[in-house]
Amino acid sequence: MESYNVLVVDDDDEIRDAVEIYIKNEGFKVYKAKDGIDALMLLEEKEIHLIIMDIMMPKMDGIRATFKIREKRNIPIIMLSAKSEDTDKILGLNIGADDYVTKPFNPLELTARVKSQLRRYTNLGMYKQTVDEISVKGLILNKASKIVTVDGEEIRFTPIEFGILQLLMENAGRVFSIDEIYERVWKEPYYNADNTVSVHIRRIREKIEINPKEPRYLKVVWGIGYKIEK
Repeated sequence: MESYNVLVVDDDDEIRDAVEIYIKNEGFKVYKAKDGIDALMLLEEKEIHLIIMDIMMPKMDGIRATFKIREKRNIPIIMLSAKSEDTDKILGLNIGADDYVTKPFNPLELTARVKSQLRRYTNLGMYKQTVDEISVKGLILNKASKIVTVDGEEIRFTPIEFGILQLLMENAGRVFSIDEIYERVWKEPYYNADNTVSVHIRRIREKIEINPKEPRYLKVVWGIGYKIEK
């Protein structure tokens, strides 16, 4: 894998240093910040390809920092938290995080998730097709430019959202279960992803649908999964 710049944001010096050791062992360059404010400043100065973001921090926590980052950037964000409640996971995913790791975590698992996110971010065109553009009733996804438009208006997506939408659009009319979506997009076995997939689906629907409660494109097939309507 190529060399990438990873930003580790955590107010705990020991955690920052420990993560740095494992990430550097994979050949990545590591930048460190102790809170959200420092992270935002570093993002203006350095080219960052992925962020590992703690939630509970002084000055500016990870939730607010991620929200600010998502106003301008779509780079992958993996959130860390000492809490394991579903509300924290859903909140993190709702404001734009791509993945979630609960403390205490296995450093090898974290580095595997980092590499997985970077692969998706740098190679979103992971499903082969002869043309770069997929179109479904005014919804257009361009795999080369990574641009999605709805009725001519460009919509911003995170790498995970883009991957899910691309999977569904390339297979319009086919219903995918939650575990199928997870395994195809996250590229790892589905064990128990909690609400991860459904939260991302909801965010996609809010972006592409005029009325998310009466979706034109992204439909739920109750008890089975999701599909993009042909």
